[in-house]
Amino acid sequence: MELRLEKFTKRFGEVTVIEDMDLTVESGEMMALLGPSGCGKSTTLFAICGIHKMSGGSLHFGDRNVTTMPAQQRSVGVVFQNYALYPHMTVEQNIGFPLKVQRVSKSEIREEVARLSDLVQIGNLLDRRPAQLSGGQQQRVALARAMIRKPDVLLLDEPLANLDAKLRLEMRSEIRRIQRETGITAILVTHDQVEAMSMCDRIALMKEGQIMQLAAPEEMYANPSSQFVAGFLGNPPISFLDAVAGERLDLGTGQSLARPFGLEATGDVVIGIRPEFFGPQHGTGLEGEVIFVEPQGREELIDVRLEGGGEIRSVLPAGEPVKPGERINWGVATDRILAFAKDGTRL
Repeated sequence: MELRLEKFTKRFGEVTVIEDMDLTVESGEMMALLGPSGCGKSTTLFAICGIHKMSGGSLHFGDRNVTTMPAQQRSVGVVFQNYALYPHMTVEQNIGFPLKVQRVSKSEIREEVARLSDLVQIGNLLDRRPAQLSGGQQQRVALARAMIRKPDVLLLDEPLANLDAKLRLEMRSEIRRIQRETGITAILVTHDQVEAMSMCDRIALMKEGQIMQLAAPEEMYANPSSQFVAGFLGNPPISFLDAVAGERLDLGTGQSLARPFGLEATGDVVIGIRPEFFGPQHGTGLEGEVIFVEPQGREELIDVRLEGGGEIRSVLPAGEPVKPGERINWGVATDRILAFAKDGTRL
């Protein structure tokens, strides 16, 4: 089911949170609304499910205009951050509750509960109550309950925020598997770029109520539209350096880099270099001092203070003989340098 927001506007009193937003989620697609706190992503989700009334614009599910339709009449399944399970009900009763409210027969409810519990792999937990479940198991129950009515759209509001790191990794792949197997159109709200990049077909990166870029994860990472997008996406994060673009990129510190092919701008610019594109594997060219080494198992994050000023980050395989205080002369993959105007616009 395709979902379309056209000129969506949301105001709280005199404060306009979102204005004239256009967004299309293709049928069967999983879209991430990604951004910092307060950017409007949860407000957008609440408007889609009917919790918030839209101040302007329209919402369409396929050919149906559902802008003014009450929340209970929209074919939407929602999974919230706290799961919102009924503590006095068993897992089976929690999953089947939406159908019970619709007065579906007990036999059909049992059949649908069995189908969904198998899909989310909790068939052996149907007699337990939420307090007897782990966080990951509660998450699966909430997913099954949201999907039992076979909604047109599945909305996920920070669904992994309360899980530990191992469970988050497991549930990322599980939610994606379930979404793909069912073919349901889904929207994930998250501030975690790893969740967005690993789970979704496309990302809508938001800031202050506006979509800054809408693209597939790999496209957004490699070809960000602005300095904000480049800085938000990537872990470890990108390094930014002031430069003057001439025949070379003069860093103003007695050091310079080759000018990237295709860069037409001259004068003051900001360049972005991702950690994987700075290191000894790229030859030489930038001199500095290692000021911090952070082991992360299979790799090490290394911060370098450049001669003359400025800092830049590298990521190297674990075991590289690099220590704080060491002097280095490492190179940059020039064709991977990103350049931005002083206002953050991509050049």
